[in-house]
Amino acid sequence: MSKTRILLYSCLAVLVFIFWLFSGSNEENEDFTERAKISLRDVGNKLLWTNADSTSLVLPVMELEESKKYELSFETPLAIHPDSLVAITRNSFNKSFMPKQYRVEVLNCKDGEVAYSYEISEDEENTLIPCGGRFLPRNCYTIKVHFIQNSSVLFARNVFLYLMLIIGFVFLIDYRFHKSKPIEAENSNIEESPYATIGTFRFYEGQNKLVKAAKEISLSKKECELLAIFATNPNQIIKRDELLKRVWEDNGVFVGRSLDTYISKLRKKLQDDDSVNLINVHGVGYKLEVR
Repeated sequence: MSKTRILLYSCLAVLVFIFWLFSGSNEENEDFTERAKISLRDVGNKLLWTNADSTSLVLPVMELEESKKYELSFETPLAIHPDSLVAITRNSFNKSFMPKQYRVEVLNCKDGEVAYSYEISEDEENTLIPCGGRFLPRNCYTIKVHFIQNSSVLFARNVFLYLMLIIGFVFLIDYRFHKSKPIEAENSNIEESPYATIGTFRFYEGQNKLVKAAKEISLSKKECELLAIFATNPNQIIKRDELLKRVWEDNGVFVGRSLDTYISKLRKKLQDDDSVNLINVHGVGYKLEVR
């Protein structure tokens, strides 16, 4: 896999991780619900205290089907002063680290009509608290609270989601393309390089490689130098002294056993083609037979 593709896949992994951070886990959602219910029960308890009621029950807080929307109800009728309701909910929500943006509705139990409502926003200019000085007489009420998703977080989630979908689609196409043409893609640089033909092998002297079909065989520097001599003189005897001089002359020391070792290695790498044979001409040298 190329470095570019590895980098791109790494970027995709980072994006997935960031999106996961923004989206949150199921455990975080469950924790939010529990904190919301506790804070709303605290609101209910304080509203009853403002009515000098220390015995009536706050009924179980209900989580509605809508996202982050809850319903608070009471065992007995009560009177609600809007100013007190605003102050109590704000205080309880702040203690429970609830979102700073929410909407509150006070509904009549009988007909479900909205008796009072207000909305708190992170931006004070967008906060709406109407009819603060009015008084809701004793009656049966339910209070609905909707915690509103921060628009910037929602926008960030959508951006990352769409970005992931686009990048994922691009990588899917890239993967399918490389999977369908693996040999052509991997050997494209080799095909463009000059090579010598030895039987069914292609000898790339500049890259120290032998290639047979899709199989690639690496050559050491000495193996490559020896094979280059044989490839330019196929079916001809090359004397040992000539090979030693041309390949080992720069080292200043001629070692006959080293030549024999490298010849043996070359034979093994050429053995997949029966039409090619590197033979020893006793007492003279070596010959690359190509039939």
